[in-house]
Amino acid sequence: MSYNLFLLAFVLGIGGTFQYGLQVSIINSPAEYIKSFIREAWLKRYGFSPSEEIITLMWSFVVSIYSIGGLLGSLSAGYLSVRYGRKKVMLLTNIPVLLSAALMGLSRLSGSFEMIFIGRLLAGPFVAAGLGLNIHIMYAGECAPQKLRGVIAITASTAIAIGKFIGFALGLREVLGVDALWPILMAANALPALVQLFTLPFFPDSPRYLLIDKKDKEGCIKAVKQLWGDGDHVAEIDDMTAEQEAIRGEKAKHVCDLFRDKAVRWQLITLFLVSACTQLIGVNVVRASSSSNTSRSDKAINFHGDMKYELQKHLAKFLIFPFFSNVFSAGVLCLLPTEIFIQSYRPAAYVFNGASNWIQLFFLGLVFPFIVEGLGSFCFIIFLAYCLSMAIFVFLVVPETKGKTMLQIMEEFNRLNHQSVTGPPSWRKVEA
Repeated sequence: MSYNLFLLAFVLGIGGTFQYGLQVSIINSPAEYIKSFIREAWLKRYGFSPSEEIITLMWSFVVSIYSIGGLLGSLSAGYLSVRYGRKKVMLLTNIPVLLSAALMGLSRLSGSFEMIFIGRLLAGPFVAAGLGLNIHIMYAGECAPQKLRGVIAITASTAIAIGKFIGFALGLREVLGVDALWPILMAANALPALVQLFTLPFFPDSPRYLLIDKKDKEGCIKAVKQLWGDGDHVAEIDDMTAEQEAIRGEKAKHVCDLFRDKAVRWQLITLFLVSACTQLIGVNVVRASSSSNTSRSDKAINFHGDMKYELQKHLAKFLIFPFFSNVFSAGVLCLLPTEIFIQSYRPAAYVFNGASNWIQLFFLGLVFPFIVEGLGSFCFIIFLAYCLSMAIFVFLVVPETKGKTMLQIMEEFNRLNHQSVTGPPSWRKVEA
């Protein structure tokens, strides 16, 4: 097996899910500094100090506006990935990333908190949140041979975890987590964008995209050899060809087709319920609010300056946030649309998955500070109940995908969808 596949996974990760992990984690540390900056800029501009309710509302928008941008990017991911290819779209997303970093990095110097809003809004569609996040996972999943699908899925989720950890580490007081350096911290996403912009052109586009969408068999074989080496890959290419024949030349579907077509009914239900765990596990919204909550706890128990306590606190954040929530759960969820949807439905599935996740994150990010004020630690019961119910659902309903071809996985879902046909699925023939 060629090392090029793993190099591609790294390059995709550094400008893809790593960026997502970095962005959702990096906003945690400078929370109080940004609130102070908004307060000072408001006072200087309008001549009076804003109320605490306004500051809380504006901070909620700083956190949640990233989700609005992510939603906008997700809605366009399906069309752009089919129209221009996975590789080109991934490359082009890095250009607005640099603009986003510049806006946030220069916001304090310019005395404009609006630049933070615009930078975060731009970061949403392009910094691996909308386009990058969805296309990275789709691109990597389509490049992986059957026996390495799980490994490649882990690289995507591991990149999220590393991004969150790097964001947490950069936000430490000993690094960039101080009042004078928070603009540099907010602009840290520029570096991984530059890395991907200058390295991704050396890799091919997805073999499945080249064969099934572009009808370029020669290009597909060339990409397979470059990514997988010079071994015998006839079986894998035959599997792609069988998938192409099952689609029978159908064009890429739209999100509305996911709701109309009963042949993918249980795939859609599974995708929505299981992928919602990414947000409804509660980790992302807890991370966004953890600095202020931790600060209040520190003052209440007078442990500031206790080195042992500080180390325990940082270790707990590392173990709970990046590692367990991403390497284990997200390792499965990242590749879910690739494994349970055939090629013609896959871009639409990623659009739906990304849009629903960003809508959830937006509302959770907006209301979570108020939920904490009202319910305190009991707010976690909501997340606990959902996670337990999804564990039961996965155990009883969701088919196993390990070691199966795409068409075999479709057959498993055909039984759930009550289709009357066997063999390669016909997407329009369902039981009356």
